[in-house]
Amino acid sequence: MTGNEPDRALSRPALLTFLGAVGTVTGSKFLVESDHARVLVDCGLFQGLADLRRRNWRRLPCDGADIETVVVTHAHLDHCGYLPRLVRHGFRGRIVTTEFTARLMEIVLRDSAKLQTEAARHANEHGWSKHRPAQPLYDDTDVDRTLKLLDPVPTGTTTDIATGTTVTLHSAGHILGSAWARLTLEDGRTLAVSGDLGRPGHPLLRPPEPFSGADVLLMESTYGNRRHEEDAGRAHFTSVLTRTLARGGTVVIPAFALDRTEVVLHELAELRRTGRLPAEVPVYVDSPMALAALDVYRDAVLTRAPELRPEVTAAGPAVLSPEPFLVARSVQESVDISGHGGPAVIVSASGMATGGRVLHHLRRVLPDPRNAVVVVGFAAQGTRARDLVDGARALKMFGEYVPVRAQVADVPHFSAHADAGQILDWLRHAEPPRMTYLVHGEPDAAAALRDRIDHTLGWNAVVPRSGEHVLVR
Repeated sequence: MTGNEPDRALSRPALLTFLGAVGTVTGSKFLVESDHARVLVDCGLFQGLADLRRRNWRRLPCDGADIETVVVTHAHLDHCGYLPRLVRHGFRGRIVTTEFTARLMEIVLRDSAKLQTEAARHANEHGWSKHRPAQPLYDDTDVDRTLKLLDPVPTGTTTDIATGTTVTLHSAGHILGSAWARLTLEDGRTLAVSGDLGRPGHPLLRPPEPFSGADVLLMESTYGNRRHEEDAGRAHFTSVLTRTLARGGTVVIPAFALDRTEVVLHELAELRRTGRLPAEVPVYVDSPMALAALDVYRDAVLTRAPELRPEVTAAGPAVLSPEPFLVARSVQESVDISGHGGPAVIVSASGMATGGRVLHHLRRVLPDPRNAVVVVGFAAQGTRARDLVDGARALKMFGEYVPVRAQVADVPHFSAHADAGQILDWLRHAEPPRMTYLVHGEPDAAAALRDRIDHTLGWNAVVPRSGEHVLVR
């Protein structure tokens, strides 16, 4: 051992606690505690089932003021949406992430605060909440405080985040700015957190940077039991679209505001270019958050961000614009879309139909069999999108049930997550970690990926329990 290396015998191993994204795909939070440091990797909201959402109201097992740094892998709500609540509970440390994630996080967190405030107001006015009075989890003031703590760092550089603890972020190819994180702890041991790993075939982003190994790995397992059928999925999407428009119907696409909207628009632009999406059929994007995120993606294209595919930067911003491409920023513009009728394509958030303007479009189109709803990504248990995919005959919205007579198509090839085979390809060239924990997946998916890693790679792999503590050895 040289004088610059830590003496592992003199340092106690760090304690890792799984505070979220265990047995579910939401609520990512991983607490790392050592002798001189307390770091949280990701700080996301739980979504979906009511029992999960109620966890958002629980305090963490340590005071927010005691956490020195939060490392955020990317800007999806289930990875960053709890931050303003943590700030309300006293967190005043640094939030380390990439530049594009920082920009997108502002959009996501402000939208989240707005939706929660509006939902609380609506619940109090109409009496549908069990709480008297209903309160938002956090508000815009909490978001303002959160944004002041953002500390963007470049990928590929090592950054001090606490006493004796560093992090290096590597591009994950999931959404713009997404990263997987490699922490080096004060005893020299390393912990890698995949965040959400992108798929190599993402139409806009380069593939994830290769996994370089670690003592302990936290690996997402969202699609741990599935395989993306790219060509078949694209053909199915085109078929549903053309058939629905031909019968005069409207296609509603619930899409995540970050990345999924951009990928869907990229696909629609190609269909428009090849004549399969008629020029007279309007495409609406009805989500202020998605439109704001689209501006960030366009900036990335114009500045030739290195995580974008070369052909995307060469094509310019037009790659995201299926003209005529109409936007709805105001509430009145959103209402006006409903008056247009079909044929039309409406891309609106949220992607799992848990809230947002898409609910108003679904309430209008679901009862009519001429219409179609296309679910273009993963839908978690307890969400309306999952209910639709599972064949629900009615969907509850705004305190009443709406009959489902429209066609429902599940097209998961649009997902920005790697599938099981792609995850193994990402892992197989690295030295085996001492332990791999499967997180951010529903039980069947996590168990399937655990078994596949065990049988294919021969690695030690475990599906942890919620709240479980383990040592980083």
